[in-house]
Amino acid sequence: MDTSTSPVMLEFDSPDENEHSLVEEKNGVFLKQWDSQVRPYIETIDYLRRIGIEKDLALPSIAVVGDQSSGKSSVLEALSGVALPRGSGIVTRCPLELKLRKIHSGSNWTAIISYRDVQETFTNPAQVESYVRKAQNILAGDGVGICDELISLEITSPDVCDLTLIDLPGITRVPVKGQPEDIGDQIRRLILKFVEKKETINLVVVPCNVDIATTEALRMAQGVDPQGTRTLAILTKPDLVDKGAEADILQIMQGKVVPLKKGYIIVKCRGQSDINENLSLAEATRLETEFFRSHSHFSYLLDEQRVTTRCLANRLTNVLVEHIKTSLPSLTEQIQVRLSAVRVELRNYGHGPPLEPGKMGSYLSKRILEFSDHIGELCRTGASGERNLYSLLRPVFKQWEIQLRDSKAYFREAITEMTENYEVHRGRELITFSDYCVYESLIQKHVNDLKLPAVETVKIIRGIVQSEFRAVCELCFPNFPHLKYKILGQIDEIQSKQEAKVEKRLLEYISMEKLVYTQDPIFTQKLVQFQFVEQRQEYESISLDTGENATSLNNCAVFDTRKLTPEKLIIYYEIVYQRLSDYVPMLVLLFMLKEAAIMLRAESITLQDGADISKLLTEDSEAGRKRAELYQRMERLSQAQERIRISISL
Repeated sequence: MDTSTSPVMLEFDSPDENEHSLVEEKNGVFLKQWDSQVRPYIETIDYLRRIGIEKDLALPSIAVVGDQSSGKSSVLEALSGVALPRGSGIVTRCPLELKLRKIHSGSNWTAIISYRDVQETFTNPAQVESYVRKAQNILAGDGVGICDELISLEITSPDVCDLTLIDLPGITRVPVKGQPEDIGDQIRRLILKFVEKKETINLVVVPCNVDIATTEALRMAQGVDPQGTRTLAILTKPDLVDKGAEADILQIMQGKVVPLKKGYIIVKCRGQSDINENLSLAEATRLETEFFRSHSHFSYLLDEQRVTTRCLANRLTNVLVEHIKTSLPSLTEQIQVRLSAVRVELRNYGHGPPLEPGKMGSYLSKRILEFSDHIGELCRTGASGERNLYSLLRPVFKQWEIQLRDSKAYFREAITEMTENYEVHRGRELITFSDYCVYESLIQKHVNDLKLPAVETVKIIRGIVQSEFRAVCELCFPNFPHLKYKILGQIDEIQSKQEAKVEKRLLEYISMEKLVYTQDPIFTQKLVQFQFVEQRQEYESISLDTGENATSLNNCAVFDTRKLTPEKLIIYYEIVYQRLSDYVPMLVLLFMLKEAAIMLRAESITLQDGADISKLLTEDSEAGRKRAELYQRMERLSQAQERIRISISL
């Protein structure tokens, strides 16, 4: 944009009323052109900053940096037209965002100061210093400490240019009374947070009467911008240059000492003595122009618009606007990347419940039905894409089968011992008869010993099923503590009820196994294979009387352990082993898995009957906060994207 159109550059004499009217008309044309070319870009950045986009990405800005007593405050006063805090030591203790907005002549001066949750409006320019000091004391505490929280001061006036600057604390080396020993390092870290961003134009303030190459502010700027592409230097206090040293200043202005692509501007602002003598800013601006116009070495710089606060204001505005223009495409790309990341992250939190009470019931029903479907899928054999419980229960069932197999080995040992010690077990019966009760008792004892491992198996299964059901609940309701508490309670209650039912039936079944009974044809078949029939006929032919009238013992179930081997006696325990091997898993699968799942699904669906739905859908504070934060972030990124799109299309 042509800098000659800037209203801050216009100076008109108005000797009569007609000429004065012409100037006003001309000035109005310039203002309209200024508004159309400059204001939209600055307002775009202000809008982005206002919606909080700086939480997500850095915005184009101008950061003002200078050593203590460099004249930084005087420059900002000259640009803003108001007195900012002054004094010795650290005066700027928090970053101060100074937003200057030009309005048409005749409008009232207004300022708005904002920090944390405070926003105050005032209309007296003389109050600026007190408001800024108050804000700094609240943020950084009374004293001389610093804070990195931002204070925003927006000034609307017909006497300022459209510009936004961020004033940073002056660089210090030696702490004063009440300051921490590392105050210098604290200030440098705070400054670096701003100046190291590639979106920031660094405005470095350096007094003319010091060696520019040794100033800390310029060194910091060079450290983050070694090519000098985003650094503009302001030379202050030209009236303090020693006689004969003017040529050195001109060498600096020509970029021969420290090259800066954005160059240098010299300004002469009010000093402390001028303030003490109540020199107005308007008069100081007039005297500044006269100083450079009459200066024997610097006067030509006035024609080149490289001196005075007026030229600085115009230059800064143009630099900021051009910087904004070139930054908008990059900002668009960054916003797009962050929007995609936010959408991905939001998927981890799912969709939150509706805010309208009338929609909460259907939302709750939908979530519970999803939970019910997950439970059903978990209990379905070979569920595709889902982990099913059978893969977890199978090893437990296998372990139960191994325990039964081991008990069969122990039973064989006991049978062997019984047959080898027949005389010990024999009671009052004759020598040719063995006692069936001994064999029956042996079976009952071993069956009874299976009670404890069977119950333990049920408890293990209960733990697995309950854990998996609870995991589904955690998955489906991660952010609803009240709803999750209710469902988890149902899971625990149902599993306790079903475990008691299974244990009762299991103990009943073990009691039945003590009856020693079977009609299993395999049992008979195996006995036949051992020629049990022939041996039984032999035993039944035995008579107590060897005569012709001898009586046979037909239909007597005789177990002569002297002739019945352990292999024959173990056959029945095979039947016990097989029945228990299948019965326990089937009992568990029916009651603790299938029936428990049906009960849980039914109870969860009726959960909302008469319940406080809004309470059930109250989210965990952290999860709710995170989702709300992500939604807010997505909203401001979307708003920023749309605003930048409009600005680029201008």
